[in-house]
Parts: sequence; C-alpha cells; structure tokens
Amino acid sequence: MISPTIIWFRQDLRLSDNPAFAAACDREAPIIALYILDDESADDWPIGGAGRWWLHQSLHALDQSLKSLGSKLTLRRGDSNEILAEIADETNAGAVYWNRCYEPASIVRDRKIKSQFQEKDLDVRSFNGSLLAEPWDVETKTGTPYRVFTPFWNTLVKSISIAKPLSAPKSLPECRLKLSSDALDDWALEPKTPDWAGGLRDTWHPGESSAQRRLETFIEDGLSHYAAGRDIPSEDFTSRLSPHLHWGEISPRQIWSALEHASESLGDIEKMKSELGWREFSYHLLYHIPQLPKENLRQEFNAFPWASNDDKLRAWQKGRTGYPIVDAGMRQLWQTGWMHNRVRMIAASFLVKHLLQPWQMGASWFWDTLVDADLASNSASWQWVAGCGADAAPYFRIFNPVLQGEKFDPDGLYVKHWVPELSDVPPKKVHKPWTLETPPATYPAPVIDLAEGRNRALKAYETMKASEPNL
Repeated sequence: MISPTIIWFRQDLRLSDNPAFAAACDREAPIIALYILDDESADDWPIGGAGRWWLHQSLHALDQSLKSLGSKLTLRRGDSNEILAEIADETNAGAVYWNRCYEPASIVRDRKIKSQFQEKDLDVRSFNGSLLAEPWDVETKTGTPYRVFTPFWNTLVKSISIAKPLSAPKSLPECRLKLSSDALDDWALEPKTPDWAGGLRDTWHPGESSAQRRLETFIEDGLSHYAAGRDIPSEDFTSRLSPHLHWGEISPRQIWSALEHASESLGDIEKMKSELGWREFSYHLLYHIPQLPKENLRQEFNAFPWASNDDKLRAWQKGRTGYPIVDAGMRQLWQTGWMHNRVRMIAASFLVKHLLQPWQMGASWFWDTLVDADLASNSASWQWVAGCGADAAPYFRIFNPVLQGEKFDPDGLYVKHWVPELSDVPPKKVHKPWTLETPPATYPAPVIDLAEGRNRALKAYETMKASEPNL
C-alpha cells in the first residue's frame, strides 16, 4: 500500500478546485484530511470573534463533505510544525500537501515546515489555491512589485493564464487509519456567554455548498444590477462572496469561470472581475510589503498628528456617532459580521479623517468583527482610505457622511433598518436628524461638527507636509 498523504486544510475549506486536495487524490493513497487550529503562529493577528464563529460552521460543513466520500476531518490544536510531524510519524505518511497562505507569519511557518519534511525525504508540496496569480508572477517591466492597481490588473489579465477550476472527487481512496481528533465543540469557537452570534446565524450559511449557491444566485439575480446597484446599501446587489472567498469555500478561479460563462446581457462582468482584481492586488502588496498591516506604506504619514480618543473610537465602534449612515454601517457590522462596501468607505473615512483616529484602530476593529476579515484586503483598504497606502485616495478626499447618505440611501431605507430610532424621521431629514425641531431623544447628537472635523483633518495633513520638507 502506498504511504498515506496528509492534506493540510487551512483557508481552503472546500473539496472542489482545491489543488492540494486534488494532488492528494492523484497519489491514490489513503488520505488524512487535517485541520490544525494553530493559535500560536498567528503572530499579532489571531482569528477574530466573528471569524471564529464562521470557522466553526465551515469546518463542520467540510467534515460532512468528507464523510459523504467515506473520509472525515481530523482536528488538532497546537503548533502546526509539531502536530504535522507527530501525525507523519504516527501514520508513516509519505506526502504532505497544502495550499499556500500569504500572510507574513504563515510564510515563515510554512518554509520551516517544508524544510523539516524535506529533510525526512517526504514528498512535501504547496499549491496556489486562493489566488488567480501568484504575487511574484506579476511585476513591472523593471522587475519590481506594483504599487498602482490599474497597471497591476492589466498585466495580470494579459500575461497570466487562468486555469479552469478542478472538479471535486467523486470518491476517495480507502483509509483504515484511526487517528485521534479533537471535538469541534471543545474548541469553543462559537460564543456562549453571552451568545452574540444570533445575527450571524440569521445572515450567513457557511460552507462550500452555500458558497456555490450564493455565486449562482448572484450570477442569476445580482449581476445585471451590479455596476449600478453595488453602491446602494439598502439593496442586495453585491455578491456577498467575500467571507466564502476568505475561508476558501469557493475559489477566485471558480468565480472567474462563472463570470466567463455568464451572458454579457446579465451585467458588467468586467466590473465584477476587477473586484477580484483588487483582492489580488491586496495580496500582491502584503506579500511584497509584509509590514502593511501595521505600518504606513507612505512613510511621510509617520509624522501625521493623530488625535487618539477612546471616547470617539468607542462611539464609532458602537454606532453612536450621531451620523446615521456611519452608525447604520457599524451596527450592521456588529449584528451580521459584514458591512456594505460603500458604507465601509464612509465609516472608515469618518474615523480617520473627521475623528482623526489612527487607521490601525479601525483595521483592528474590523479584524475582530468581520466574518470576511482578511489581512491583505483589510490592511490595504484601510491604508487606501487613510491616504497612506498604495494607489491611495488623496488624503483631502474626505467623505461627507450626510451627502454620501443622501446620494446612496436617498430614502433612508438602509439607515432606518439599522437605526430604528430614526424610523419615523422624514427622508429629507434622516441623514441629518439634529436639524429636526425635536430630534429623536434616543439618538445621539453628532460627536463632531462636519466642517470642524474636515478643517481639522486638512490642518493635520498640512502639519504633516510641513514636517517633511521634500513633500
């Protein structure tokens, strides 16, 4: 009998279009499907609360899929290096396969593990299961990483051949090995006391089959409205595939393939493809600039005079800023683990510009509360909004939450859903309730005057420029 193959699942919790899993099946040897909860290798970015809830559901779904093929998912908690070595020795495994992760701590860990197994003469291989192109395969004409999205995306699309998705296996080689496994419930990934995940359960259905259904629904019902409707937060015109992508329940190649086969009459296919492109660009940046989650990409922002204030930060986190579109987004985030993309930009701009809070504070909050918390996208997006990142919006582009609300939520439907204190306010006043003769008693007054906040932000920017004579 051929020695067993360990397939190490990470952020690739699916069976279809899973290159590492497909390679394991091709060995025609017993397969050990393994997931390791490695809290120690997460560096400063352990899985956030909302992410832990999603992971629980997704691991359960993956285990059910494996059981339908006569296998199961083995769960272990601890140091990945040690656990993989233990299982390889215990089962006399001949191969260890996994799909690559691109977070800095993961890269360091994986290199160490690969070196360890190569010394033992095991077949150890990693694969690209989460990106359209490897971060190192797209470069400028001078051989350097890209810092601007459009030329990066044009180069990727023109120079990289995107392979067709792989089908899921219909059966697996028989495996009679008996391995001890942790019980998923013992990991306590779901909140208990208090149980704050009710909104997540009502909103999401994690797992590979749910991801495929979501893609099909979006292609059929959402794509035709995507280009024009993706900025309307009261409508369901976005794909909502981001958490499924982050946890690898669906691959970008599968989405790309579905878009390629969709009728052009269904909508702006290229626009949706470019959203995949921004995800690719974020990983490109993270791979080449591993300090991206913590440090300003534009070094001149190291001199920016932030005005950290715990009370203002807390008001933003709780959706109590007095600006309805911001508060609606923050409450949607807390209840569902997700926020509409247009509102994310408005809420983020308000925090770093009107309130002058460091972008790292916002990124940290999103990391803990988003079900799609992704280190590459989260870090790159916050730096983009703050003006200190790659291809960033100019700092002086400051979203006015009132004007943004009136433009993208003109009838206040989104605001009234998430901020019920304003349910009886007329649409013309819903984005500026403080102008009512009798403002709602239960809704807070604005934490800052918009003009004052804008002027303060611009002065801070000028102060930063003055401290850098070469700017």
